[in-house]
Amino acid sequence: MENTAKTDNFLKAIKKYAEEQRHSIQIEVEHIKEEKLKKAHEKGKLDSEKYISDKLEAKKNEETSKVAKLMQEGQKELFLTRCEMTEKVFKKAEEKLIKYTQTDEYAQKLIDSAKAISEIFGNKNCTLSISEKDFGSADRISAVFSGKAEITADKSIKIGGIRGYCFTLNIIADETLDSKLAAQKEWFVKNSNLSVL
Repeated sequence: MENTAKTDNFLKAIKKYAEEQRHSIQIEVEHIKEEKLKKAHEKGKLDSEKYISDKLEAKKNEETSKVAKLMQEGQKELFLTRCEMTEKVFKKAEEKLIKYTQTDEYAQKLIDSAKAISEIFGNKNCTLSISEKDFGSADRISAVFSGKAEITADKSIKIGGIRGYCFTLNIIADETLDSKLAAQKEWFVKNSNLSVL
């Protein structure tokens, strides 16, 4: 009986030890489980934050790209509209200048331009270019020059005026309405606030 009591005590001790070990293992398992769940939760949170951040960044980039494209298209449309407006303004100005070239005032202005060029060239020989429609004034124009003035019709002068070239002085004097209108166009584009940034 004493052996049985010892065996029972031994078995109880083993059972108690096993119970303590089981309880200890359960606590450890719970602790590991909590740690793993905590890490999984943190990783899930970080992953979801990164996913949301990536999605937001991608959406932001997409929207920025759309806005940039719309702005570019808008600027292009504005540029074309402003170019069209400028062309209309200068087409009307050209038409008015062509009407002006049919007046007596223009005929006198042509002679005044010839005088201004002749003062630059002095008594040197020169070549003068005028519009074909101004060729009727060729004799009056050449009469104001001290040196020999060879006059030629120039198809590039569409509106009117005189362009002179002195070979000796290597100078071009441009008194054409065409070049004056072109210079005004450059000034207009710069100063009309119609430029596109």
